[in-house]
Amino acid sequence: MTPIRHNHADQDAVLDAARDCVLAVGVRRTTLTDVARRAGVSRMTLYRRWPDVRSLVGDLMTREWISVAVATMPAVVAGTPTRTRLVDGLVAGVGAFRAHPLFHKILDVDPELLLPYVLDRRGASQEALLGLITAALAEGHADGSVRKEHTDLQARALLLVVQSFTLSLRTMTDEADPRLTDAAFLEELRTLLERILTP
Repeated sequence: MTPIRHNHADQDAVLDAARDCVLAVGVRRTTLTDVARRAGVSRMTLYRRWPDVRSLVGDLMTREWISVAVATMPAVVAGTPTRTRLVDGLVAGVGAFRAHPLFHKILDVDPELLLPYVLDRRGASQEALLGLITAALAEGHADGSVRKEHTDLQARALLLVVQSFTLSLRTMTDEADPRLTDAAFLEELRTLLERILTP
């Protein structure tokens, strides 16, 4: 029998279909049959790669969250300290995560899906984010713009801070008070990060 080959384009088509299903009906009401139909593949093709909807949505979240993180990290500009780039990227990342339609849908309809990654273990997207932050911290240590500390400790502490702002910010805002809007809290996050990272 010829082995099934899964190329990147096929996987992206399935993940795109899964995203559309979740945005339409939420995770609990999405089935692999729905995703297969929308992606134009057989159910068995999906079952060979993903045993259930949760594992498929896990891969979808990893793809989407890493894409957001990479897109919001500013490009390297000569003469700009790494700390500035890192802080700008983290603040922009929190804003982009909070505006992401998939994140909104999961937070509103299936928040329990996020709990294991907050309370019990790190997921693939968190590991990837730690990798991005760690690399930026190492650059900041080298150019002197970031306070020197154990890099893994710093990266994990930063992720805890931005993760808290991402997941819990709406519990603290008050759009009727201009001092307590999303934008005001993101500026406060910028101040916190600058103070944490400045040598």
